[in-house]
Formats: sequence, structure tokens, C-alpha cells
Amino acid sequence: MMDVRELVDELGGLAQKQQLVARGVRDCDLTRAVRRGEVVRARQGWYSTAAESEPRLRAVRVGGRLTGVSAIADWGGWVLGDQPLHVSVVQNAARLRSPRNRRRPLSNHSGVRVHWDPAEVNDQGTNWHVSVFDALKRTILDESLETAVAAVDWALHTGRIDGFDFERLILALPLGKRKIRSWIDARCESLPESLARTRLRLHGHRVEIQIPVGLKRIDLVVNGIVGLEIDGRQFHAHTFEEDHLKAIEITIAGFHAMSISARMVFTQWELFLQGLDSAMAFHSQSGFGNSGDPTFSEIRRQRKREF
Repeated sequence: MMDVRELVDELGGLAQKQQLVARGVRDCDLTRAVRRGEVVRARQGWYSTAAESEPRLRAVRVGGRLTGVSAIADWGGWVLGDQPLHVSVVQNAARLRSPRNRRRPLSNHSGVRVHWDPAEVNDQGTNWHVSVFDALKRTILDESLETAVAAVDWALHTGRIDGFDFERLILALPLGKRKIRSWIDARCESLPESLARTRLRLHGHRVEIQIPVGLKRIDLVVNGIVGLEIDGRQFHAHTFEEDHLKAIEITIAGFHAMSISARMVFTQWELFLQGLDSAMAFHSQSGFGNSGDPTFSEIRRQRKREF
């Protein structure tokens, strides 16, 4: 008796029936494997070892592959919150199905965003995903600035793309989208850091990242005054003592030390901004900071012109 699950795994977790038959699998073997839960019928003629709930399986069930933020998230990239299922299909695709039921046609209320992509997109990637390049391009075209920046920060920081790929990506964008270049920083180490940097800049603040303090680095320095640490335990392996020692070192270096958790970046950003504005106002009244720097309102106006 053929081990269907093992064969499908060897083929990348997704296989067409013809591939399995060519390796000696019979119809009765496929039926038995499905009944036992060893494989799943992803779509007519397609078998998978992925779980029914996995986005990659749902994309295949629709009739395509993951793209955009859905692909980024499936790779473990920096994506905040739940997103619609983004599926890339060939331009002449037909019989698109529900992501949760292969017997039902795709409806407008399925939570799926279908992208009808040209041949050059369809020729790249895997059975599960479009290429990283195409997923990033789709993210930049479709998503908010902070979402797009986080995705590209992740791709550069983790080596999914290199400097040459990044330049190629920028050139592949419409002129109006190429301004994202100045917002990207490969030194960024996590999603909350990326989001905080982008949001602070949009709010009119000047932001520098990974500023040396002794043998350590400050996550973000805001307007040359506030040394901001992003305290996300799932992103950094700091201990309680290390965190407080670093806050002291930041203060000794002449910055106003502040710390914000990843959860606050995700859910309480406006509260943090109130605290930051209060700290900035205090330092302005005390005569700290560079009086030659552009004002927050001037920077905000520039950001609005750019985006």
C-alpha cells in the first residue's frame, strides 16, 4: 500500500493527482488517505498535507496562490492583525471556488481578494506562493504605508531580498509609489519597531534607529531628545535588569528615556503619542534640543505633500 502522505510531503505538501498516479498511487489509495485524514483534497485533482485552516491551502482551494500580505504573513513576515486572503490567479482563471469548500463557487462575501496576474508573475514562486518580489510589490501597491514599510523592512532584515532586489522592486513600482524608498530601513529588527518608526515620521517627528549607547543600541531616538525602547518580549530577549540598566544608560547619554511595549504599539498608540508630546514639550520649555531643527508642523506638512 502506497504512503500517500509521504509522497505528497516529498512533493512540497501539495501534489496533483497525475503526479501521484505516476508514482504508483491508485484511486483507492487516495480515497483511503483522505478518509483517514492523512491528506486533504485541496481542489479537484489536488491533494495536500496542509491543515484545512492554513491560508496556503485556502488559496489553492480558491484556484491560485498566496500573494501580498497573505504571503508575507505565511512566511512569518511582519504583518499586523488579520488580513483578507490575497490570492493570485492567472488572467484566464475559471471556476474559482470558496476557500473553505471546494464544492462551492467563490462569492463576493468570502473574505478573498483575487488578483488577476500576468504570466511573468505566474511563472515565479511555488505552488503555494508567488515570489517574494511579487508579494512585496503587491503589498506596496495595495496596503497602507506602515504595512508596506514593515513588509519590506522584514524582507531586507531577514535576507529574503538583497540590495539589488530592493532597487529592482523600486523600479518596478509606479512613480507615485517609489517614495517608499526613503521610509525603508534594513536595520529595523521587529514589527513594532518598524510600525513605531513609520508612525512617528508620519506624525512629524525626526527618527533615528539603532543609535549606539556604550555597547548597546537605542531602538529609536526621536528628535534627538527621546531615547525610545520597544519592549516586546517576543521580539527581544532582554531581562528585567537589562531593561532598567539600559534606561539608565540612555539617560546618562543625555536622552529622555521612554519605553513602550509591542502591545501598546499595536493597540494604544494614541496614548503613547500623548506621553511623547508631553516629554517633547517639557524639553522644549527647558531649552533642550536643536532650535535649528524644522518644527513638527513643518514636517507634518511635508509628509502630507509626499503621501
